[in-house]
Amino acid sequence: MAAYYRHPLSFEHETGGHPENAGRIRAIEDELEREGWHGLAVVEAPAAGREQLERVHEPSHVEAIERLCASGGGMVDLDTVASPRSFDAALRAAGGAAAAAEALLAGGEEFAFCGLRPPGHHAERTRAMGFCLFNNAAIAAADALAGSAAERVMIVDWDVHHGNGTQDVFYDSADVLFFSIHQSPLYPGTGDPGETGEGAGEGFTVNLPVPPGSGPDEFLALVQSIVVPVGREFAPDLLIVSAGYDAHRDDPLAECMLDEAAYGDMAAALRDFASGLGIGAMACLEGGYEPRALARSVSATIAAFTDPGRAARVAPENEVAESHRRRLAGRWTLA
Repeated sequence: MAAYYRHPLSFEHETGGHPENAGRIRAIEDELEREGWHGLAVVEAPAAGREQLERVHEPSHVEAIERLCASGGGMVDLDTVASPRSFDAALRAAGGAAAAAEALLAGGEEFAFCGLRPPGHHAERTRAMGFCLFNNAAIAAADALAGSAAERVMIVDWDVHHGNGTQDVFYDSADVLFFSIHQSPLYPGTGDPGETGEGAGEGFTVNLPVPPGSGPDEFLALVQSIVVPVGREFAPDLLIVSAGYDAHRDDPLAECMLDEAAYGDMAAALRDFASGLGIGAMACLEGGYEPRALARSVSATIAAFTDPGRAARVAPENEVAESHRRRLAGRWTLA
């Protein structure tokens, strides 16, 4: 079984003319409706509880966002806005991700896509930023680890911007293997290959920056030749994709050159990886700001994850992937 998690409150996180707006969800759901939802069950996302939020965020951060929204909302920083219903929408985005992880670990689902907003991967323990209030993928991972069903979780962030918030949350943890494939230089300025974790978490943060202009070959080669073999060695109990679509060639906020087929190829490679380990996989919506490109890319992702006959092409050798392989060869088995 596969599921799509949604909630009407995603449309009530009002951001005005901001690139991260409710039209993103409308475009995705209109496209999925045309495609018959790819056979997914549509599930209403529950609200996250305070305990789930505070496994990742400091109580003071949660309370600050709640107060801001209760007072009418406003700008969190130059990029991030909250409205009166944003706190409630964020509870559903985080709660939907946690519920999807729980269902996957219980064996009730094999794949889930969380089409919820606001997004989350820039939100740090004590800070909302980059359009994000709470870190949905991190909350799902932390919630999974808090139960008895998961000992290790793997997060793959293919958003074009570095997942600084997720890195911040798990930087000292050996229980979460975090990959980020992102354009560099670009906001938020983090994600250097030398950022590898600290303490018990040393080596479990794997940053894979790519230069502007990188396209399907670079991204797919990183997934196939680094993410998959390292992931097999780590042997997670759950795969979470921070699924941003702003590396698409039509996206206005970056300079990479992916298309929807590229997202389908990466999804197919990760589907085969998860299937080979017998684990569930889920995706949390992050960026993607050209509505048509976003909608087609989400549809391609879901189609690949739910169709075992959709094979990924094999990416050709390229210098970007080879340079990262050379760097990581001493830490992980890249065969």
